[in-house]
Amino acid sequence: MDTLTELNRKGYIEESIDPTLDLFEEIEKLKKEKNAIVLAHYYQEPDIQDIADYIGDSLGLSQEAAKTEADVIVFAGVHFMAETAKILSPEKTVLLPDLKAGCSLADSCPPHLFKKFKEKYPDHLVITYVNCTAELKALSDIVCTSTNAVQIVESLPKDQKIIFGPDKNLGAWVAKKTGRDLVLWNGACMVHEIFSREKITKLKERHPKAKFIAHPECEESVLQMADYIGSTTGLLKYSINSDASEFIVATESGIIHQMEKASPGKTFIPAPPNNNCACNDCPYMKRNTLEKLYLCLKNGLPEVTVPADIIERARKPIERMLEISAKLGL
Repeated sequence: MDTLTELNRKGYIEESIDPTLDLFEEIEKLKKEKNAIVLAHYYQEPDIQDIADYIGDSLGLSQEAAKTEADVIVFAGVHFMAETAKILSPEKTVLLPDLKAGCSLADSCPPHLFKKFKEKYPDHLVITYVNCTAELKALSDIVCTSTNAVQIVESLPKDQKIIFGPDKNLGAWVAKKTGRDLVLWNGACMVHEIFSREKITKLKERHPKAKFIAHPECEESVLQMADYIGSTTGLLKYSINSDASEFIVATESGIIHQMEKASPGKTFIPAPPNNNCACNDCPYMKRNTLEKLYLCLKNGLPEVTVPADIIERARKPIERMLEISAKLGL
């Protein structure tokens, strides 16, 4: 089977790799040969985080993609993140180790339906969470991340009417924090939707000194229990700066790798979901592996492309976000 057929069928190239190869070493060689940079989200597996040139949340990754001088960006994350990198750097080659690394939240907001929803509120400004497709960003006025969503809403006049999508939980949290009456799209992330309040309560009873920290994509019933609510980077910073020695973490468990590296003397417990898994992993994020990343760099595939007209329209709301973030020092 040729590489393109394999790519079309599986979303990634499957190729035998010499088991004696040091993949870390080979990836470093390929990065130098191709003037490539590896950007990785905090939710990636530890090996990918350790080989990355930059690790961050959506805001940090967007900022890094916008300023990099590399010719090739390998995005170890999910599809909408790679699209964002392509929108900000259309002249660069953007690779994604597995094209099927999608996003349940992005899938919950089909652009054609959101367009009809938007038409019901013609006097509203549209703020979309970065966790959405390029087509949805093209329908937006401003893009935001969980790091800057509150500040972006607060930067607008108080009488400005706002549609916020696609995450209803993040939108509800932003509305509560800002006192604004936001029109919310009914979307959600499957990872953050399935945390079990009952199991977390029992876990807190077993670890009474642990701080419970949560991402604002979690449901309100879970956020009500939290000692701290923040973006992935916010959760990491809080765990570093806090005097507490134990933390129950309600977000995708990949962030715990960085928490443990930054605070080796502290204990981090992944918050339990309402299924039989021990922790909460995003199956899309975990589609990327070190092997796929190596083959992706080696073969220059899979490549993420975005139509030129979408790039032109989607770039403006992203740049507006970056401008506001820069002014606010985020």
